[in-house]
Amino acid sequence: MLLPILLRLTGPGRPVGCRGGSIGSSRGCASGTDGTPRHGGPYSPSVDAQLVVAVLLAIGFAVTNGLHDASNAIATLVATRAATPLQAILLASVFNLLGPLFLGAAVADTIGGIVTVPPDVTVEVIGAGLAAAVTWNLVTWRLGLPSSSGHALVGGLVGAAVVEGGVHAINWGGIEDWRPVGVFGILIALALSPVLGGVAALLLIRAARAVAHRATRRWRAPVGAGEWGMSAALAFSHGANDAQKSIGVIAALLLAGGQIETLAAPTWAKVVCAAALTAGTALGGWRIIATVGRRIYRIRPEAGLASQTASAGVIFGSSLLGAPVSTTQVVASSVVGIGVGRRRWHHVHWAVVRNMGLAWLITMPVSAALGVVALELWRLVT
Repeated sequence: MLLPILLRLTGPGRPVGCRGGSIGSSRGCASGTDGTPRHGGPYSPSVDAQLVVAVLLAIGFAVTNGLHDASNAIATLVATRAATPLQAILLASVFNLLGPLFLGAAVADTIGGIVTVPPDVTVEVIGAGLAAAVTWNLVTWRLGLPSSSGHALVGGLVGAAVVEGGVHAINWGGIEDWRPVGVFGILIALALSPVLGGVAALLLIRAARAVAHRATRRWRAPVGAGEWGMSAALAFSHGANDAQKSIGVIAALLLAGGQIETLAAPTWAKVVCAAALTAGTALGGWRIIATVGRRIYRIRPEAGLASQTASAGVIFGSSLLGAPVSTTQVVASSVVGIGVGRRRWHHVHWAVVRNMGLAWLITMPVSAALGVVALELWRLVT
């Protein structure tokens, strides 16, 4: 399916970008404002080649996002032995795909509006930002650290865009009508979501312990079924949120490359990005699963159900608001909330939590620095 799509992207006769505008400041090209590529003429093979590479990097980012974030959707399900790894992957595969197809494009619109550079340099700026995010995701995955793919993507894009156009090349934004806009809006969402996940899990586990403190083995089947249901909901919410990050980037690339007229991603982009998320989980998400499901706090089935419910609720609500959040952060924080809620502070492996927190803090500045380097290398090669 991907090969015909890439062949279309390299076909001649399409104008590149929109004259006098910027991707972050407009949802489409006004009539009669078709741009010209930076090398002149209606068709530039070098620009189209860059577009293909950038789209492939966006798909690669979705794979590395799966290595990190999609694996968290099934971490507690596997850790509590409610499902085998194969069963969990199949569950995540289905609902990761359904999420971006049925829950709208609010998150994609937010991500697509970060960069406000001119269209003739949008492809190389976004491509460099993606290269930075993919690099950081692979490094942290190799180390088994559940860092935030969302932080990495924002950091990479900001670093590359600032080199190109200074601080004015970034849509800094904030909160408008209770929805996040631009970099500051995304940072607020990324900061609040793990707190909400941890608090929600703490309250849920305490409520569960109060109701079922005399639970017998008859509770095991309903709890196991609940884990399956909440893992499906978490995978659905994750697909709706994290796949939309790659989808939004691809939409911005296609708009800058003259392949589409509005910042609305085609269906193939949604399907490919959702499939890439699932592929990432299958290829190597077990490092992250081991960290979240066992190394932070060894959880029991009822705790797993509380963690999944809290995480799914936070991520689903964030997706409706268009807030790009980190599934890694939300799920990991919910597991910490479980440990605190059970009043077993000493059972929480705080050294692991500290390492995760450090990884979260340095992800954005390191990714921004990588974005600067990646943009220079991109221009050197092209």
